[in-house]
Amino acid sequence: MGLLGTLVGIIGFGIGVPIGLVLGYLIFIYFGPQDVIKDPVSRAPLEEIDSNSLVDLLPELPLWVMKPDYERVDWLNKFVRHMWPYLDKAICGAIKSAMKLYLAEYTGRFKLDSLEFEILSLGTLPPLIDGIKVYESNESQLFFELALRWAGNPNMILAAKLLSAKVTVQLIDLQISAAPRIILRPIVPTFPCFSSVVVSLMQKPKIDFGLKVMGGDLMAIPGLYQFVQELISKEAAKLYLWPQTLEIPILDNSKARVKKPVGILRVKVLRAYKLLKKDFLGSSDPYVQLSLSGDTIPARKTSVKMNNLNPEWNEEFKLSVKDPYTQVLELRLYDWEKVGAHDNLGMQVVPLKQLTPYEKKELTLDLLNSTNNSSDSHDKKPRGQIMLEITFVPFLEDSKKFSGVPDYARNGSTKEAPADNLSGAGLLLVTAIGAEDVEGKNHNNPYAVVLFKGEKKKTKSISKNRNPTWNEEFQFVLEEAPSTDQIHIEVLSKRRGIGFRSKESLGHVDINLADVVHNGRINEKYHLINSQDGKIHLEIQWKVI
Repeated sequence: MGLLGTLVGIIGFGIGVPIGLVLGYLIFIYFGPQDVIKDPVSRAPLEEIDSNSLVDLLPELPLWVMKPDYERVDWLNKFVRHMWPYLDKAICGAIKSAMKLYLAEYTGRFKLDSLEFEILSLGTLPPLIDGIKVYESNESQLFFELALRWAGNPNMILAAKLLSAKVTVQLIDLQISAAPRIILRPIVPTFPCFSSVVVSLMQKPKIDFGLKVMGGDLMAIPGLYQFVQELISKEAAKLYLWPQTLEIPILDNSKARVKKPVGILRVKVLRAYKLLKKDFLGSSDPYVQLSLSGDTIPARKTSVKMNNLNPEWNEEFKLSVKDPYTQVLELRLYDWEKVGAHDNLGMQVVPLKQLTPYEKKELTLDLLNSTNNSSDSHDKKPRGQIMLEITFVPFLEDSKKFSGVPDYARNGSTKEAPADNLSGAGLLLVTAIGAEDVEGKNHNNPYAVVLFKGEKKKTKSISKNRNPTWNEEFQFVLEEAPSTDQIHIEVLSKRRGIGFRSKESLGHVDINLADVVHNGRINEKYHLINSQDGKIHLEIQWKVI
């Protein structure tokens, strides 16, 4: 009976399995079409769908339907769809270029013959943008948030070769749901008008994909699928979840970045010896003109020493430095003339890269006719010497960029700083960005005037414009923080040509600088006093040395 029972069981199993498969297939065919016909929810109008089915559909609705602050961008989706074949090639080319060094590193580390993309394509299905939200900002940037979904059909095969063996890893069926924030900054007057793209994620992304190794579905391994999805989503969030960002440079720094001051150059002009005699009757009337190369700020000047070939000034100047590695201090001596051009007595330059931060340097320089290497005997004529003391003091926030910085500056503290380092001193930067809705009774050629501690500076005039844009920066070097000071800024209009009432005030504002000193920087639009709707957009910074 034992042998007979075993044979009967084997025969029953062999007959039962095919019969079960056939019956299951017939049941599927019979009941399957009815289920499809019974579920027309996705095709029916919204008013005909019951509440339970509508709740199930809510996660699939685009954000511009659920949130009114998101805008519908069908035109952008259509644009991406038409451009996708070209975007596919461009993005894949960028991926290959970016991954080249990483693949080469792993090739050497694991002693592989080669490691490269055998196939790299994003497929034929472009991503879909459900909505976009654009934010307004006073900063020189544009940023917006997207609701992005991509159920694509990419084909990415990475092949590794070792001796005669080849192992391939294939990525397929990629699905991504993410809410990225994209910032274009800073806005610059060079095409494409922004220097970099900054990307961050506003929430943890959802990522789903298939992975095949040597043609076998790796995700079919029990428990691996969920582990890999969670791991990748977690790592992506760790790297790029706001405030973490990925910055992609677009323009070269030399073209795009407007360099900001990084420190103060203290120059004390002491004296000069044996200067040339330029006046026919008497000696020369010398003065020194100081400027930094590449700076648009007007040159500084010492007082004039009348009838003196060995003048002594002992006058100190403070110049803002933007690039201590490339800028040079230019010193030019002139013989002052009451009428006509001032005669050249000589000049000299001091490269700032020769200076050690915080270290005072005394220099005695031979004056030259020019810095050109000329064999002209006129250039070799002795022109005397000039003596000066020079010190480069970086701002505390920039001090780590430079070598030779003392410990108190690296730690961000000024408690141990010697008195020679101008504790409490700094640079006040005022940028007149623009104005809005300024209107005069007689004419509209607006310009801004900045008045601070007796110094008066003004922007260019914009002809016939109620919304001028200046983007002009003014600098004030101060011995102490302006915690109790005010700055007066006024918008004026000036008639072009000669006539009565040529100037007209379009409004003004007085700003207390205590907040600027406390916060380091403000960027605000202020309502103009004595103007109905006018505003002025200002950026004010306080940098401590």
